[in-house]
Amino acid sequence: MKKVTSFDDFQKQIQGTDRAFLLLYKEGSDLCNCAIRNIGEALQENNDDIKLFAADVTHVRDIHPRYQVTSVPTLLVFEKGELQNMVKGCQETGFYRGIFSQAVYLAKAKASGKEPKRVTVYSTPTCPWCNTLKTWLRKNGIPFTDIDVSRDEQAARELVRRSGQQGVPQTDINGQIVVGFNQQKLKELLEI
Repeated sequence: MKKVTSFDDFQKQIQGTDRAFLLLYKEGSDLCNCAIRNIGEALQENNDDIKLFAADVTHVRDIHPRYQVTSVPTLLVFEKGELQNMVKGCQETGFYRGIFSQAVYLAKAKASGKEPKRVTVYSTPTCPWCNTLKTWLRKNGIPFTDIDVSRDEQAARELVRRSGQQGVPQTDINGQIVVGFNQQKLKELLEI
């Protein structure tokens, strides 16, 4: 985590980067210390590939007003210098790991000249094959959106309409549906 001293300093640091993160925090705050600790743990695997900056709002006073940040800790996610997302509070290490691994996946896909895949997994919490599929995707470094169809009735109806199947897991990869945990088909569509 590299500290920045001002908004201008931060802008110079992220110039020319595809994706960067800025943690706004306040030194001495338990919640901020929690976020810093969990982010540090999440970065242990992908430290070199992540552009992560930090600013203590008690010393750096010109960043948080520009982005209407009113509480800390807040992790700001930037793409090509533009703010895309804000994550407020202290999150679990796995949550931060997911954000950072997605950044690494997108960077590697771009470097290899491939378009990153949009992956959505339709699952339920009690489905063992769903958990196996999600573990397999994580192991292969594939970021995905997980939709719990037991809680989202509209998503469940849309899934049946698209695939003709009610069972889970189902995986949408750039608009193509894979029913079940068919590794061969998944590898083919994900190009791994």
